[in-house]
Amino acid sequence: MTQQLPPMPSTAEPELSGVRNFRDVGGLPTVDGRRVRPGVLFRSGHLAHATEEDAAFLASLGLHTVFDFRNAADQALEGPDVELPGVRNVNIPLTDPADGAEFWAMVRNGDLDQLRELLGDGRAAARMRAAYRSIITERTAEHSRVLHAVASDSVPTLMHCAAGKDRAGLSIAVVLLALGVEREAIEADYLKSNDPHRRYRVRRSDSSPAGMSAEVMELLSPLFDARGEYLHTAYATIEEHWGSTERYLADGLGLAGDTRERLRARLLDG
Repeated sequence: MTQQLPPMPSTAEPELSGVRNFRDVGGLPTVDGRRVRPGVLFRSGHLAHATEEDAAFLASLGLHTVFDFRNAADQALEGPDVELPGVRNVNIPLTDPADGAEFWAMVRNGDLDQLRELLGDGRAAARMRAAYRSIITERTAEHSRVLHAVASDSVPTLMHCAAGKDRAGLSIAVVLLALGVEREAIEADYLKSNDPHRRYRVRRSDSSPAGMSAEVMELLSPLFDARGEYLHTAYATIEEHWGSTERYLADGLGLAGDTRERLRARLLDG
């Protein structure tokens, strides 16, 4: 049984007009009765469209490092992150730009019949589950690099991808697992990406009512939703490949006990 902690005081989230899905991960409870410290771990969508006001707010956070998990194709589509004074920008792609390029071009440009063929009958959700599995199994070196950097000197840190949902969501989840955060709390934070004001704006070449119809949006929704089944797929993949979260962290990510303790010291209260 986990210790009951008093609720964290509520703080109003900033209204960032050019950055979607921003939030402080502080306050999440660990299984041993501690909490993630506010002001040290942030997540968001990309920073390419940040306004001057957004950039000023982000600069006020005292960030040490921004981790950008987008690949070259994402950056070409959206643009590079805004530069923040004194902040180190680290690009660690968690997907191959060539992998799925044709698929995402079809998502943006395909007509209804093409989208039905591509995404219908559960194919979109199956693709997302496969993507989560591959990131867990194939990107251990990248996640190890992130954890070791945060344990060493990269705090406060902001982690993002394009929407701030999948690659950033998984990376934040990996950090939170290493901190011993309760899985229910990890999932609750992950699902916040579904809030209407956080969601990634779907870009389609045909923005007419037909090109953005209810059926089109329904076909696309598994790609742009944060779904518990996706996160559960990641957890199941960890269990299948390593047997436990502890072995995944130690063997898969090379996270030694002293490094994990430094990570916890940097990111947890108490």
